Amino acid sequence: MSFPVLWSFRRCPYAMRARLALCASGQQVELREILLRDKPQAFLAASPSATVPCLETGDEVIDESLDIMRWALAQNDPQGWLDMPEESGALIRLCDGPFKTALDRYKYATRFPDHDPIAERAQASAFIQDLEARLTGFEALFGRTITLADMAILPFVRQFAHVDPAWFQSQPWPNVISWLEGFKASELFGKVMHKFPVWNMQADPVLFPSIDT
Repeated sequence: MSFPVLWSFRRCPYAMRARLALCASGQQVELREILLRDKPQAFLAASPSATVPCLETGDEVIDESLDIMRWALAQNDPQGWLDMPEESGALIRLCDGPFKTALDRYKYATRFPDHDPIAERAQASAFIQDLEARLTGFEALFGRTITLADMAILPFVRQFAHVDPAWFQSQPWPNVISWLEGFKASELFGKVMHKFPVWNMQADPVLFPSIDT
């Protein structure tokens, strides 16, 4: 029996959000973990953008993380992640656009010598402050129930927090910090962050999600 193939890299937040949706939906795939510094030819042949995640369903190639999330949840959405307001799309675009740009310039400061990393951190913090306000009195961004928006944004907030954990923890963002800590402590996060071996043609297929994860 063949399964859709997901090309992934464990620490990539885009790949992480794809695995979150696949795991939540129970949609099993063959997971192919790669090293970004040593991309296999089979992956480059599959991915139009040469970036992870990339999902080969058998009928199509899905090369965008949000599209993979929506594809997985269209198969099965037991937790109702797709039940979210229209404004969720705008919030995700802010995350993937201005916030991610500032995050990269802060996290990878040596790659952006023309930008002040502290100023970029302040720019990214404005987005975090927006999330802080949204989470006041709630466990999720759009009420009491986690949706696709939460799971699309959390991997990037995690990345931001990990640049300087002591600084992040000292900020007046109790709601965001609690939201993020709950995510990292969840069974779902543990499953998607399981360390899988790097793929090679000779190895047995790795199924995800699996009983072992």
